[in-house]
Amino acid sequence: MSETRYIFVTGGVTSSLGKGILASSLAKLLQSRGYSVTIQKLDPYLNVDPGTLNPYEHGECFVTEDGAETDLDLGHYERFLNEPTSQANNVTTGRIYQSVISKERRGDYLGKTVQIIPHITDEIKRRIKILGSKGKYDIVITEIGGTVGDIESLPYIESVRQLKWELGHKALVIHLTLVPYLSATGELKTKPTQHSVKQLLEEGVQPDILVLRTEYDINISIRKKVALFCNVALESVVQSINVPTIYEVPIKMLEEKLDLTVLKKLDLPIKEKIRPFVMEWIFDTLEKSNPNRRNRDNWKIC
Repeated sequence: MSETRYIFVTGGVTSSLGKGILASSLAKLLQSRGYSVTIQKLDPYLNVDPGTLNPYEHGECFVTEDGAETDLDLGHYERFLNEPTSQANNVTTGRIYQSVISKERRGDYLGKTVQIIPHITDEIKRRIKILGSKGKYDIVITEIGGTVGDIESLPYIESVRQLKWELGHKALVIHLTLVPYLSATGELKTKPTQHSVKQLLEEGVQPDILVLRTEYDINISIRKKVALFCNVALESVVQSINVPTIYEVPIKMLEEKLDLTVLKKLDLPIKEKIRPFVMEWIFDTLEKSNPNRRNRDNWKIC
């Protein structure tokens, strides 16, 4: 493939919805269809790296092959893809500002006023494109930490807006959001998702695909409502229901045809079937984590 495609994964309504697991699951499915894929994490905190963060609050940091102390999500990336990550796969706001300020001190900007736009956003875009520029990957998935609407995430969302404009059909945005269940009324509520997408639109980004985290199955009427109010196609409204183990998430995303939707939107050829090794990997991993998993004979290779 001549040009690298970029997928951006954002989150809304609340944190800890599982953007990293979603990104890893999608990457696994795309990898199984014959594409070379990598994932990177953009963290909006001002720490230069997670090495000095309290693990009780943030989780243990993950150390890559080149010795970089990175976000724990990179461990998920490596475990799902069976591919090593590096310093380039984790970017923090602290590192972005450190780089820009160093350039300013050296006089690289030739006396110009250094601003969030374009200097910080240009540095973010440069870091995003580093992995794609190596010619090694067909698809780069970029997970943006935090929640849409957070002040610290604004430069990243602005960078995504610019990249979507620059790259056209070679980039898309997946927005992971929450559809809560109100036990008092026995209803799934879409209003938080609508507000989250509205916030993203106010920041100039139209999501291409919505992934809805939920405790209960989302019926077709709710999907149609979300599609209508959020300006996305019905087939681009994807359910991500709670599962006992994270290794079942790729199976759920396969059932929802997330990988097919992504490939169509990126104008990439679709292989006829998922390669059998991905199903074997999923079942073997499930067997280790949960001996009472469902029988593999019940699953079809799509």
